[in-house]
Amino acid sequence: MSIERRVSAVIALVGVSAVGVLLIAFLIRSGLSVLIGLIGFAITVAGAWWVITERAVRRILGAVAIVVGLIIIALGLAHVVSTTDGMAFRLFIAILILAISTAAARYALAPTIRELTSAVPQAARRPEKPVLICNPKSGDGKVERFGVVAAAHELGVETILLGPDDDLEQLARDAVARGADCLGMAGGDGSQALVASVAIEHDIPFVCVSAGTRNHFALDLGLDREDPLSTLRAFTDGIERRVDYATVNDRLFVNNVSLGVYATVVQQNSYRADKAGTAAAMLPELLGSTAEPFDLQFTTPSGQEVDGAFMILVSNNPYAATFSPDSATRRRMDTGQLGVIAVSTATSADAVRLMTMSAIGFRKASPFWHEFTTESLEIRARSGRAFAGVDGEALDLPTPMHFQIHPEGLRLRVPAENSIAAARRQARDVSARALLQVAAGHQPDQVRRTA
Repeated sequence: MSIERRVSAVIALVGVSAVGVLLIAFLIRSGLSVLIGLIGFAITVAGAWWVITERAVRRILGAVAIVVGLIIIALGLAHVVSTTDGMAFRLFIAILILAISTAAARYALAPTIRELTSAVPQAARRPEKPVLICNPKSGDGKVERFGVVAAAHELGVETILLGPDDDLEQLARDAVARGADCLGMAGGDGSQALVASVAIEHDIPFVCVSAGTRNHFALDLGLDREDPLSTLRAFTDGIERRVDYATVNDRLFVNNVSLGVYATVVQQNSYRADKAGTAAAMLPELLGSTAEPFDLQFTTPSGQEVDGAFMILVSNNPYAATFSPDSATRRRMDTGQLGVIAVSTATSADAVRLMTMSAIGFRKASPFWHEFTTESLEIRARSGRAFAGVDGEALDLPTPMHFQIHPEGLRLRVPAENSIAAARRQARDVSARALLQVAAGHQPDQVRRTA
């Protein structure tokens, strides 16, 4: 461990501690202003809950509450400015210290370019009969717009265009039966998962070509979502990465499974054409004061029984649920863990309590927020069935649903530089424990896990 990285870890720890001291001092001197702001925040959240979940008069009252809450927050901020000397200067210093601490932490935990380069695996054997299945309608026609088929042909890759009446899984199986030793999919996440499942079944590598609308799987793998052609190099001079995949009732998913409100809304035929309108029309029925609790139950690893959560998200590797640029993405795809987030608020008062605790950094202490990792999970429903959104696909699945992580079960073929991109994403996972380990001259746990 270099002295520069150890010093950077110390700077990061000292900087974060300094910001904490400044925050405590601010709270002591401006306690009344903070209280006023929290009251305004609570009123705003309660109003927003009514706007989302109620109709007619209550929705109007909710809108009024939002305005009142924002006014109270503004009054709280004005009180801070008028009673705290040098407020702008203090805020500037705090932001500067935080920026320096963040940069130091990233430097302390990020492997050097030399380490990253030395960790790049040797190029894998080039497949003899690679096949790429393309969905021409995915991503508003990305396959045609980027010339994916022509580029694949130049590399000697056989392409198959998915037609409106074709069975995607059968196309993949037929390709393997004809001798394909590498399968690729140019399409959205749901299609990626389906073709990847066939590749896993036959123990052949899989290539993810980002030709869908959002391409969350490609994003979290560190692939270039804006240039699908760049991923095609994986067929010729690529390397192999082993990443996790997950299953629900033996159905593979690469991103996540959503249950509750979202899964119910996406079942509607009108959702594809009018997402916002469909959600606005259904949320009062699903979350309003007269709504029945969702028929969903699960047990946390600590033994807590949760019943009636209106939102459950089970992901292949945990999402970064933080206020950072990485929020709602996965920094790693090889932790060997499912990520689980569930929300069980039922009233505006519950929502206020949860959001207020989130605002002061104590979200995980709320009885309405459930966040954990696990290797397996069972979700039950008394009715015996539940709606689910599996990698964006609307399904109606039997319960209990059995979720399972499959560590490093997918042979993923990627361009050589992706190894470095993935390592850099992993280095963003900053924690006080890792910084303390680096400061003491030891490799952090996340680096040991990668080795």
